[in-house]
Amino acid sequence: MQRREFISLVGLAAAWPTLAKAQRIRRIGVLTQGSINSHPTPPFRAFLDALHQAGWIEGTNIIIEWRFSEGSVEQLPQLAGELVASVELIVTATTGPTLAAKRATSTVPIVFVQVADPVQSGVVTNLARPDANVTGMSSLAPEVAGKRLALVKEALPNTKLVSALWNRSGPGAALILEGFVIAGRRLGIEIHDLGVNHPSEIESALHLAAKSSSLIALIDDPLLQAHVATITSIAEELKLPLASQSADVARRGGLMAYGPDFNALYGRGADYVDRILRGARPKDLPIQQPDKFNLVLNLKTAKALGIEFPAFLLALADEVIE
Repeated sequence: MQRREFISLVGLAAAWPTLAKAQRIRRIGVLTQGSINSHPTPPFRAFLDALHQAGWIEGTNIIIEWRFSEGSVEQLPQLAGELVASVELIVTATTGPTLAAKRATSTVPIVFVQVADPVQSGVVTNLARPDANVTGMSSLAPEVAGKRLALVKEALPNTKLVSALWNRSGPGAALILEGFVIAGRRLGIEIHDLGVNHPSEIESALHLAAKSSSLIALIDDPLLQAHVATITSIAEELKLPLASQSADVARRGGLMAYGPDFNALYGRGADYVDRILRGARPKDLPIQQPDKFNLVLNLKTAKALGIEFPAFLLALADEVIE
């Protein structure tokens, strides 16, 4: 063997551990109650974009295993167990999937996004020092629900009855409903519980609301997010205004939206995934809360419904759709 060849082989052998490490493909899982038919939703697109920007390229250095329960809470434990057995980190969207993943493992890191109230729901015991393998992004949803209802009252001063459309299998959605009820007492608005157990119940629920409600307050978890097109279409047909926490609902024809910037929140969740994959420990990453809230008003929908937004509300809006 020539000396040059020998040196080259020695150098390659010395570099092999580094090369092998560089080529290592990481495997993470995502658990959501949403539907594969609506994947990826705008927030999950933002999550994937943020991962890409951090250097994680799906199929090159990272593999993502997706699990959709299609609205079912019963399937969550099985799906969580599948991910625990095959991935090194689990991302969960909303409260139900997060609780299922936490029950399934105390060692695999879990990064949650869009959990309504992490402490009250039992996901973590402390926001600053989360449980050993669980951290993520709170959406502050129960508190924001009260503010959203107050904005509805400003837009529709004569509102006396609001129907809350929500997914009964979502523990986070139940907390948001409670936030609406508390705020409703203060504002003189009765909240009609319009919970559904399955997407097939959405149309009949909306027809029921049209008989008496001034507005539908949509508590949009992944189950209802997967059917936003159907909800907005039926609401338009019934001339029912929709208020949501998701800007996407207002852009699709809802009357108004007020809530966190979910795209930004999911992007920050991707940052935590990146940090953990690079060696950070979940317990050293405090629970983050939204720092940006958007008010979106759909002027086109308002005109179609004969609603005139007050000038000060239009001035407050982050986005006005005309």
